[in-house]
Amino acid sequence: MIDIDGSAGEGGGQILRTALSLSMCTGQPVRIDGIRARRPKPGLMRQHLACVTAAQAVCGATVEGADLGSARVVFRPGPIAAGAYTFAIGSAGSCLLVLQTVLPALLQAPGESQLTLTGGTHNPMAPSFHFIDRCFAPLLRRTGAGLSLRLVRHGFYPAGGGEVQARITPAEGGLQPFDLLTRGERAGAEAECLVPGLSPRIAERELALVARALGWTEAQLQTPAISRGEGPGNALVATLRHEHVNEVVTAIGAKGRSAEQVAQEAIDALRAYGASTAAAGPHLADQLALPLALAVHHTRRPASYTCTEVTEHTRTNLETIRQFLPLQASVDLTGGHWTVRLAPGA
Repeated sequence: MIDIDGSAGEGGGQILRTALSLSMCTGQPVRIDGIRARRPKPGLMRQHLACVTAAQAVCGATVEGADLGSARVVFRPGPIAAGAYTFAIGSAGSCLLVLQTVLPALLQAPGESQLTLTGGTHNPMAPSFHFIDRCFAPLLRRTGAGLSLRLVRHGFYPAGGGEVQARITPAEGGLQPFDLLTRGERAGAEAECLVPGLSPRIAERELALVARALGWTEAQLQTPAISRGEGPGNALVATLRHEHVNEVVTAIGAKGRSAEQVAQEAIDALRAYGASTAAAGPHLADQLALPLALAVHHTRRPASYTCTEVTEHTRTNLETIRQFLPLQASVDLTGGHWTVRLAPGA
């Protein structure tokens, strides 16, 4: 039994998700105490409970503490099973975080899996559909695995109701590590504003500010047609495409936030990425850690990547990974950017 302190580091839901993922992947039972202890509402909320029950379904685990508000979960995994699964949050909580939880295990399953996930697709404090589809999934394919996504319906807070379909194909011979040290030449950039059920004027204001601040042309600005029934909601999604990696920035609108505030959040993030030469942005740096750690553990070969920032979220994730896998993980600031290195342990 591995004991995990859920209040360590940033003390959020990432510790729970990473611990569940690695428990499934390694077959080691885990006890997580103090779940989300540093959050205003600690314990399991609906979206975190959905992660626990999804993990249970994928490997037939026995679980203690799978209740709303629970601060402790004991998870004893069984064998991972490929298949067709449907996971519903039952709220506007992020369904992409449920995918994040079960994906590593299903990448080690004996066959392909299909997931239908319902809930939020564009949430603050969670990867958006576009981030996973354009930024994370292409890099995951470099491990030899496959992840293809389809957005069936958008889901915003507070209504939720979004739907994402995912196809997961394990890598033949297991996950392979890779290095991501440079972003390569710029291949393109665009911004799109999602405003289902809201005034199109909001999109005009957000995109106009992006264009003025970054010098982007009208051809780089889009307002996709989305059914009003998929809102109300607002997300400004900006994509920077490079030879080796894409960066996706998502700014989420909310009651009381002006269009200009939403746009400025995206602009600031894009400028921060542009000010660095590192390959990965701060969120991709966090997302890459687990699949690359599993690939390094599987092959006994190292992997590394550069990133613009190493957040407390990423550091906490790396520390949780080290409690399951015998790895050496180092984080260094050199040449104006950060480098994360993962190597086999003794």
